[in-house]
Amino acid sequence: RGFEHADALVFVGAAGIAVRAVAPHVQSKTGDPAVLVLDEGGRFVVPILSGHIGGGNRLARRVAAHLGAQPVLTTATDVRGVFAVDDWAVSQELSIANPACIKPVSARLLRGEMVHIKSDVPLHGAPPHGVALTQADGYDILISHGASCRAGALHLVPRCLALGVGCRKGVSVETVEAVLAEFLARHDISPLALCGVYSIALKAREEALLRLCTRLKLPFETYSAQQLSALPGEFTASDFVRGATGVDNVCERSAVLGSGGGALVARKYAKDGVTMALAMRVVFYDLGGNLDG
Repeated sequence: RGFEHADALVFVGAAGIAVRAVAPHVQSKTGDPAVLVLDEGGRFVVPILSGHIGGGNRLARRVAAHLGAQPVLTTATDVRGVFAVDDWAVSQELSIANPACIKPVSARLLRGEMVHIKSDVPLHGAPPHGVALTQADGYDILISHGASCRAGALHLVPRCLALGVGCRKGVSVETVEAVLAEFLARHDISPLALCGVYSIALKAREEALLRLCTRLKLPFETYSAQQLSALPGEFTASDFVRGATGVDNVCERSAVLGSGGGALVARKYAKDGVTMALAMRVVFYDLGGNLDG
């Protein structure tokens, strides 16, 4: 039960006992929690599972610093002092669209080869050794909210798009999901780029929206008609929507408020009693970011 729901597990004792305890529950490097082992003397902290994506190495460093112990990191990139792209992605809260491509990128870095990053969002800081920025199509890593990526390249997705939604009362979650899939496909946007779902307060208890957010593991926030109406800007107005809700547009205004005042990247899309829009939060990522957490 702890393995399924915990972000991390810490064992105090022999590593073999910990391995036997967790082995039947191990599923994948993208979903398993971090597992650390500490010796009874408090001298060593050893991450034995999910060192990068699960944050095991970062947690090991923190625990070791608190105890005055030695973190024992065995992942190749850490041993060799090479840029660990999966560790960096997690530290920057980027979603990894195709985890199978982590290994080839890391292998190139371990061989001393250059890896090129193309990004649709601002990157701050100097690139680490072995990494260069590019705008060419021959990139090895793409940072983009788009769904398309060069075959074989690692695709990192910023969680930066606020989804504004309006819908008729009682619409099914299956209908909302189908409209969302079509909406994202029309704009070539990855569903991993969604950071939250936003709507009018009238929809705070709408079952389809609540179930959608549960399935997508996204927060759901609503705003009053007054909050939405007060938002400056040009929106796709509807007299029908104004008569029903008290505001001329729900999806676009909700998306912009949910993004913290960001720009609309996809305006109102309406189908089967559902309306959607997307606005982008202002984000940037630090190539020199501290991976110790």
